[in-house]
Amino acid sequence: MPILSLITYAPLVGVVAILALRLFGKPDDARTVESAKWIALITTLATLALSVLLVVQFNPADDGFQFLEEKTWFAGLFYRMGVDGISVLFVLLTAFLMPLCIAASWTSITKRVLEYMIAFLILETLVIGVFCALDIVLFYIFFEFSLVPMFLIIGIWGGARRVYAAYKFFLYTLLGSVLMLAAILAMIGISHTSSIPELMVYKFDPAVQTWLWLAFFASFAVKMPMWPVHTWLPDAHVEAPTAGSVILAGILLKLGGYGFMRFSLPMFPQASELFTPLIFALSVVAIVYTSLVAFRQTDIKKLIAYSSVAHMGFVTMGIFSGNAVGEQGALFQMLSHGVISGALFLCVGVVYDRMHTREIAFYGGLVNRMPWYAATFMLFTMGNVGLPGTSGFVGEIMTMTGTYGVSTWTALIATTGVILSAVYALNLYRAVIFGTVTNPKLEAIADLDWREVAIFAPLIASTLVLGVYPQSIFNLTQTSVDHLVSVYQAALGG
Repeated sequence: MPILSLITYAPLVGVVAILALRLFGKPDDARTVESAKWIALITTLATLALSVLLVVQFNPADDGFQFLEEKTWFAGLFYRMGVDGISVLFVLLTAFLMPLCIAASWTSITKRVLEYMIAFLILETLVIGVFCALDIVLFYIFFEFSLVPMFLIIGIWGGARRVYAAYKFFLYTLLGSVLMLAAILAMIGISHTSSIPELMVYKFDPAVQTWLWLAFFASFAVKMPMWPVHTWLPDAHVEAPTAGSVILAGILLKLGGYGFMRFSLPMFPQASELFTPLIFALSVVAIVYTSLVAFRQTDIKKLIAYSSVAHMGFVTMGIFSGNAVGEQGALFQMLSHGVISGALFLCVGVVYDRMHTREIAFYGGLVNRMPWYAATFMLFTMGNVGLPGTSGFVGEIMTMTGTYGVSTWTALIATTGVILSAVYALNLYRAVIFGTVTNPKLEAIADLDWREVAIFAPLIASTLVLGVYPQSIFNLTQTSVDHLVSVYQAALGG
């Protein structure tokens, strides 16, 4: 089987194995539950190994799509798969975070464990499928169905208001996607093809581009999420289980940015240029406003959720700068944020599993009881702030540099977001970690155990390696990004 299909559907092997356990064993039996966890972990690790092999075999000098697969499907549609420098690392990021999520859920999820593992494995298949699909209908199927397992993860294993948060997440994202489906059908009707590579070079009429761009924007803006359609995200994060928050912030938010780079810029260049001022305005509002809102939060998870909205503002700003520096910065920022935000939610999960509260006021003085945790939390806080030497710095400085050449004021206002992120992030760290232990319940809190150390170790390494040696990413993405920019500029007559 070709490698992309193998990576995409490998998690379903684990699903079948867990379903067999459920069918022939007792779902609530301790041995059955333990076996399901190991099946999920081994399956995700195997998918990660295949993804590493994919990146190793990837040719960074080729600006086209690689590992192509094409088969006749049904009703004149085709099953097309392929990756380029823009999508290949998102496949790796998804495969990288999934086993960490399974390991993080090892002791915290105690009800319906088999169904929980199945939901995550199906979600992995659907998300990887989004990044590999080269047929616009296939892309839409993967893109839309990724809502379902996440909806179940929040709605079944979430917090007290999980049903409200799950429906809000589902309805927000579904509404935008309905408009995108209408645009997809219109594009196929106009161009007589559903092939993404062919649609990327098809010259749509500028008047039609405007409506198509708005329809895709409705879906991708919610998915990012951009201000003001971001309000579903804090609720979803607060109610989701820890691993759900990791995947939501680390992977699902990136589907919007990936969509802008894959569809909006190459397929609708005139419309993208027309709406660039709007994107810049929404981006800086997101960066400044949600940073201020984050500062006033009393729940650790909600603070990090608003922080994610602000960081995605840098991504949209970089994407629509339309130059190589901004595009590279946006791509790097998405990958970096996937690692750092995922790690921050895991940090929250560590103390929540012990104390069952996320209220900032409950904590204080954890450095006295959890020194290793304090050091780990500090590194990811610094990465979130954008400290040089961490991966967070590279993406932010490049998106601002790329934007500065297009809109000086946008870049200058965005820089205030860097300052504000330091304010809310360091204030959170000071409140939770430093000071004296005033809450007697914290006297018995335990530091990181071996399982948690094993989870954080690859995230720490990734944050530092990407911060010190970002060229490892640029080597893979440069050719594809340069091609995207050249096509975009040529369409604009630049």
